Amino acid sequence: MPETIRTIDAFNRRMMISRMRGRTIGLVPTMGALHAGHAALMERARAETQFVVTTLFVNPTQFNEARDLDAYPRTFEADLEACERAGVDVLFAPEAAEMYPREPLTTVEVSGLDEGLCGARRPGHFRGVATVVAKLFLITQPDYAYFGEKDFQQLAIVRRMVADLSFPIEVVGVETVREPDGLALSSRNRLLTPEQRRAAPAIFAGLQEAASLAKSGERSASALRRAALARIEAEAELEVEYVDVVDRETLRPLEQVDAEARIAAAVRAGSVRLIDNAALVPG
Repeated sequence: MPETIRTIDAFNRRMMISRMRGRTIGLVPTMGALHAGHAALMERARAETQFVVTTLFVNPTQFNEARDLDAYPRTFEADLEACERAGVDVLFAPEAAEMYPREPLTTVEVSGLDEGLCGARRPGHFRGVATVVAKLFLITQPDYAYFGEKDFQQLAIVRRMVADLSFPIEVVGVETVREPDGLALSSRNRLLTPEQRRAAPAIFAGLQEAASLAKSGERSASALRRAALARIEAEAELEVEYVDVVDRETLRPLEQVDAEARIAAAVRAGSVRLIDNAALVPG
């Protein structure tokens, strides 16, 4: 089993030993409820670095509603086993009081990139994400940090934070892991009813429809968006929150797709909120 550490001081000492031994360190930040998507991140870190750290921390500052925080699945024993299978060396699993012993007065906000997409509907969420990731970077001091492309806005924000604050860390984006029918893996998928689960693959199918149109020469962002919406909205179980075509670095909405861009979606299936995205490569 990976060594499990609960306190920042003990974790700092353990990481100091690894750095003194000259090991390259790979960090995989998670909130637990691990699935094959997380395993892909940990396995990539295992293949590319000499010492793999996974963090398991359900970060309260990125939840907009207390009930969502309370409902977030806690599956520590299963998560520990998943870390072992992926070859993780250390699991850092602090309590909230360890990470936030008092109300933080210092936060990290990546202006602009957090305003659209999910940020427009979840005020303060990405400030919580950026702040906790910055803390984990400072505590761990990794060489590489691994994030899934499914949370594309989060990935873009972390990359910009690292560049702006000169963190000596390479942020590695890992391709989204999917079910055979295309649904992006998420801890939320287990909350879907059978009917919602059957409908959910339409999200990625819609995004793929837009990607195919872009590849065949369609440049209009509104046309690409309409194609995705038509496929998703054909499923009565799904309610679209947004489908947007954006620049892959600035996340600003586009009118024309003249270079590689991203189409991103957030869709509700009952009370379950699902997100996904796909690359748009003009043909």
